[in-house]
Amino acid sequence: MMLALVDTILMIITLYTWVVIIAALITWVNPDPYNPIVQTLRRLTEPVFDLVRRYIPTNVGGLDLAPVIVLIALFFIKNLLYNLSRGIWF
Repeated sequence: MMLALVDTILMIITLYTWVVIIAALITWVNPDPYNPIVQTLRRLTEPVFDLVRRYIPTNVGGLDLAPVIVLIALFFIKNLLYNLSRGIWF
């Protein structure tokens, strides 16, 4: 039962990783802010990006590094959960 829960959490993290990647890529093409897909992506990602921006200066040379920091954090959380659930210790 616990393994199924962890696997579900890992799938959610993977899905959110793709949401962050798509949200970061879509900012490069000047999206229509009234598009429902763009609004959904922003609602899903901006709270997390704002949290990162509050504690870490992410604007470097005009580039917003918040998505990169979020992706790195998701990568570490995912690997930690996977290893702990399989009994792999560092």
